[in-house]
Amino acid sequence: MVNSSAFKWSFLGPRYWLTWLGVFILYTVSWLPSKLQLWLGKQLGRLVHRTMKKRRRIAEVNIKLCFPDMPVERQRALVKQNMENTGIATLETGMAWWWPNWRIKRVYGSVKGLEHFARIQQSGKGVLLLVPHILHLEIASRVMGLNHQGIGFYRPHNNPLMEFFMTRGRLRSNEYLIGKRDVKGLLKALKAKKVCYYLPDQDYGRKRCEFAPFFAVPDAATTTGTLLFSASKNCETVSLTSRRDEQGKYHLEVLPALENFPSGDNKADVTRVNQRIEQAVNVAPEQYMWLHRRFKTRPDIDAPSYYK
Repeated sequence: MVNSSAFKWSFLGPRYWLTWLGVFILYTVSWLPSKLQLWLGKQLGRLVHRTMKKRRRIAEVNIKLCFPDMPVERQRALVKQNMENTGIATLETGMAWWWPNWRIKRVYGSVKGLEHFARIQQSGKGVLLLVPHILHLEIASRVMGLNHQGIGFYRPHNNPLMEFFMTRGRLRSNEYLIGKRDVKGLLKALKAKKVCYYLPDQDYGRKRCEFAPFFAVPDAATTTGTLLFSASKNCETVSLTSRRDEQGKYHLEVLPALENFPSGDNKADVTRVNQRIEQAVNVAPEQYMWLHRRFKTRPDIDAPSYYK
C-alpha cells in the first residue's frame, strides 16, 4: 500500500537532470489556460503522428482490426485524432498532478452513476471498477476524486523520480495506491468496502488469459485477473465510461454492476468484460489508447502479428 511519497536527495543527481527538465516544462505548461493546453497538446500529437511511425502503425492496425467495416478514410482520420489526443494526454497529466481542486472544478462536466457505489458499499461490499485505458485517465481520476476517492491499482514507474511525482499526483484523487503485484492488498481493500480501480483491457501475455472477442477481433488475449478479484465475496463489479467534450470538460459515468459475475465460465466472463470496455471506447473512440499492441499475443504462438 502506498499512501505517501518521500523525496530522496539522490534525485538531485545528474542521472535525473533530464527528468527534472521534462517535469519543469510540464509543470510550467500546466499553469497555462486549459484551452491553450488542449491546443498545444493537439499540435504535439500531430508531431507524434508525423514522426513516430512505429506507434502510428500500431494504432492503424488496431483500428483496422477492430473496425474493419469503417471506411478507410474514416480509419485514417480516427488515427490522426487519436494521435492528437495522445499529445493532449501528455499535458492533461500535468493538469491532473498539479492543478488545485478549484481548477479541476472548472473542467468538471458531469459524473453519473455514483448511486451504484453507494448501493454496493451499503450492502457491505467493495467495488471493483473496470476502467479502460482512456488517454485522459489521469485527469478523469481527479474529476472522480472530487466526488469519491478510490484506490488506484497501478504499475510503479521504472524511473524513481517519475514514480515520486506520479505517486504524489495520483494521491490527490486516490485514498492510496496498490502496486500491481500486490494481489492481497487489493483483496484487502475490497473487503474494506473500497472503490478499487482496475484496468483489464491490455494484452498482458499468454499467462492467465483467455482468448475472447474484442470488437471485430474474435481471439484477443484477455486477462483473467479480473475474475480473481471479482470472485471475491466482498465485492461487486461495475465499469466506467469517460470522455472529454469539445469545450474541454470531462464527463464520467459508472455503469451498473455485472449480474451473476463471475459465472464460472472464464471465457464468457472475460467476453463480458470486453463488452464493457467496448461500450466505454465507443463513447469517444479517438480518446482510447490505441497505441498499445493489444493483439500481440495470438492463440497460435507461431502466428504472425503486426509487431513482427
